[in-house]
Amino acid sequence: MAKNVTVQRIVSVLLHRVKFIILATVVMGLLFFMYSRFVIAPMYSTSTMIYVQNYSSAQRDNANTKATTSTKTESDSKKTSNEENQKIYPADISASANLAEICVTLFKNSDEMTALYDGCTVNVDVTDGTFFITITVDGTDAQKCANVANQLAEKAAEVYNSKFSYGQIGTLRQANVPPAPYAPSNMKNMLIGAAIGFIASSLISILIELIDTTIKSEDDIQEIYGIPIFAEIPDFDNQG
Repeated sequence: MAKNVTVQRIVSVLLHRVKFIILATVVMGLLFFMYSRFVIAPMYSTSTMIYVQNYSSAQRDNANTKATTSTKTESDSKKTSNEENQKIYPADISASANLAEICVTLFKNSDEMTALYDGCTVNVDVTDGTFFITITVDGTDAQKCANVANQLAEKAAEVYNSKFSYGQIGTLRQANVPPAPYAPSNMKNMLIGAAIGFIASSLISILIELIDTTIKSEDDIQEIYGIPIFAEIPDFDNQG
C-alpha cells in the first residue's frame, strides 16, 4: 500500500537526509565551477567606432563660401563661413544616418572585410538615428580581438573610399585589448550547479521514501492499515 504524501512528510524526509542534500549541493557546485574555470574557453569582446558623413569639410567649406560671397562683404563672408562650418544641420544628420545604414550593409557583405575576421565573431551595427557605426569583435584571444577590430576599421575606410566619391569616413574610437573575459561567469555557473545538486538530491530523497515499502515504526503500520497498535513483540534473536 502506497504511503500518503504530505508536506509534513516531505519536510521530514528532507530533514532526515539533510547531510546528503548538503553534500550533493556542494559537490555539484564545485563540479560546475571547475568545468567553467578550466574547460570552457573564456570569451573576450572589444569594439571600435567609426563615423560616416555625406559631406566632407572641404565640400562644406566650398558650399558655405559660395553661399556667403554672393550676398555679403568679404569680412562678413569669412565670419559667416566660420560660423556655418561649426554647425551640423538636421538634414546632414539624417542624410549621414541613411548613408551609415548603407555602409553597414556594405561592410557586412564585403569580402575584403570578412576575410579579416580570423575566426572571430564580428557584428557591425549603427546607432539608430546617427552616423556612428560600431564594429564589435568577440573571440577567445583578447589581443586578436583588438587587432581584428582595428584592422576592420582601417579596411572600412578603404572600402568606403572605393565605393563612394563623396563624403568622409573616420575613426572615433580604437579598440583596446579587453582586460578580462565577459564569459563564462564562474560564480553563476557554480550557483547553477549548486541549485541542480540541491533539486536533484531532494527529489532523490523523496523518491526513495515513496518507493520504500518497509515498515520502520508502529506509526507506519497505523498509517497503512488504519488500526491502533497496542503492543510490540521484540525480536530477541536479532537483538542478541
